[in-house]
Amino acid sequence: MTTFSDPDAWGDPVARAALLARVRDAVLAGGRAEVDPRAVVSDSWRRSLAAHVDPDHGAPTHVYDDRELDAVRESHPLAPVLPLLRTTLLEIADEAMHVMIVTDAQGHILWREGAAGMLHLADDLELAEGFRWSEDSAGTNAMGTSLAADGAVQIHSSEHLVAQYHRFTCAAAPIHDPETGEAVGAVDLTGPVRTFHPSTLALVTAAARLAENHLATRQAIRDERLRTLNLPHLAGLDAPGALLSPAGRVLAATPHGWIDERVTLPGAGDRVALGEHGEGVVEPLSEGWLLRLERPTGVRVRPTLALPFLGVPRPVARLDGRPVRLGARHAELLALLAMHPEGLSADALAVELYGERGNPVTVRAEMHRLRTLLEAVPNGTGVVKPQPYRIEARVDADFLTLRDALRSGAVPDTALIGRGELLPTSDAPGIRALRDELDVGVRRAVLRGGDTAALWALARTPAGHEDAELVQRLLHVLPVSDPRRAGLRPEG
Repeated sequence: MTTFSDPDAWGDPVARAALLARVRDAVLAGGRAEVDPRAVVSDSWRRSLAAHVDPDHGAPTHVYDDRELDAVRESHPLAPVLPLLRTTLLEIADEAMHVMIVTDAQGHILWREGAAGMLHLADDLELAEGFRWSEDSAGTNAMGTSLAADGAVQIHSSEHLVAQYHRFTCAAAPIHDPETGEAVGAVDLTGPVRTFHPSTLALVTAAARLAENHLATRQAIRDERLRTLNLPHLAGLDAPGALLSPAGRVLAATPHGWIDERVTLPGAGDRVALGEHGEGVVEPLSEGWLLRLERPTGVRVRPTLALPFLGVPRPVARLDGRPVRLGARHAELLALLAMHPEGLSADALAVELYGERGNPVTVRAEMHRLRTLLEAVPNGTGVVKPQPYRIEARVDADFLTLRDALRSGAVPDTALIGRGELLPTSDAPGIRALRDELDVGVRRAVLRGGDTAALWALARTPAGHEDAELVQRLLHVLPVSDPRRAGLRPEG
């Protein structure tokens, strides 16, 4: 018996669709089909039927409304590659009366663009943003099946399990995270049966590989930035340690080679098993983790002081992961000391806080209160030293990460861009100076780079929302069908 994997079985798409319909009907009726369905299709049918998908009346589940969808898309790892996928596939999709679809790893449609006529047809089938097109929701389809099988696949006409999708052909390929190797989503082209072409699968597969290469490049940049900014933290350990990526990949270790290439991060807490080495402690950095091998009790290790001060009206520091709620003045003091690791005298701090009329006596009183506040936290004693005032801890500050990225000429990570201004309610001269430097630098870097995700992240901040040039640039790069355009107000 022949199968559709045979080269001569591809033939005319309409005739092939008619044959597939007879095959599907025979298989679902429990009879003998004139040809065998492809293995990837029959396997998918079994999984879909086991999930109780109705072949005659099945429909995908609606999961995200528009507001939820915006939040999911903004933070999704495929957001940065959307411009590349548009460049690669969208023109072809328009010409062939197809739609380009991008899903997350669970098969939820996050983005959908293409020919207007095809979009209307797709709406009738709920082939739209916010719907779940996994096999257990919509049955056999290219998006769901490519994710289930973890490979590129083309599904034609009646190879779809659900009858109402038989008018369409689709090809999809999963896109993998270079950090973990896991699929983070899929890219798909869907169109009418008459437009079926075997090369569509190769095109979608190539687009997925391009997206993976782009993600790998971005990861390499993040890795190098994390190493550059945090090697001093690693060097300051008095025990073997390592810098880890967000998923636990070892980026640097001291001494070199003492640990495997990947560490399994704890699901809760900060302790991690290191096999023959014993137990380690992981501490959060702005873009990864610092791991140190646990020493016997009594050996002091410098704590980590995290200062996430971008866009926060009520700042909270974290000392070795423990929250420390700060008043506005104490947050300003810590930010200024973080900017000046060499230390500042009371006179210098008075100028940075109050200007030329600042009083060092007032500063000494505030510093006494701040040191008392920190000393109430485990490992907080000695975090701030006097004469001059300085921080004796590993500092992990998002505003310094942003500053260093800008000074190196890089476009900062979109997560940092979207956080907002440094201590936005502060009027201290030293804080205002760095805040202005960051605001100007971010805007210049984002407009110069032209990355859609970065432009959108900046546009969602209060200052970016009112920036006419930024809004016009976004309106220029966003497709007409992109729902984000509705939230932008063009100049005039």
